[in-house]
Amino acid sequence: MNAKAPRERRSDFAWLLATWFGAGLSPVAPGTAGSLAGLVIAIILNRTLGAGSLTFWLMAAALLFPGIWAASVVEKREGTEDPGLVVVDEVIGQWITLAAVPAYNWKTWLLAFALFRILDVLKPPPARQCEQLPRGWGIVADDVMSGLYGALGIFVLGRLHLI
Repeated sequence: MNAKAPRERRSDFAWLLATWFGAGLSPVAPGTAGSLAGLVIAIILNRTLGAGSLTFWLMAAALLFPGIWAASVVEKREGTEDPGLVVVDEVIGQWITLAAVPAYNWKTWLLAFALFRILDVLKPPPARQCEQLPRGWGIVADDVMSGLYGALGIFVLGRLHLI
């Protein structure tokens, strides 16, 4: 066994994590594919295990630092800033938005998905400024901010009994 094997395995894991197990390889709208992958996992966990807000907050938190690491590794390997195939950040942001949903049903799943995607594209301040952070930090931080904005929007709509 050569000395590079453990590093290559870590890099392969970084690629799997950064692309969210291949969702980022979508030829059309890889960010949307990443968000959709996160949404599908959340729906499955909610329907089968009763997972809810606390679970989605914990999942986003647990994925944060591994996601930053993986995004950094893949960004360096690809040689471009914030390569489109890195979508772990969309998964994290989507889970943050979903964590604020007061009651899970098809309307709130769809609303949380659409709201996060819109905010991720628009990147209201300081989300856009977060992209300037170095490496994986910048890749992930803007989606965390968009996820927090989405969570705030969902929370307000819930408190106003609009969802």
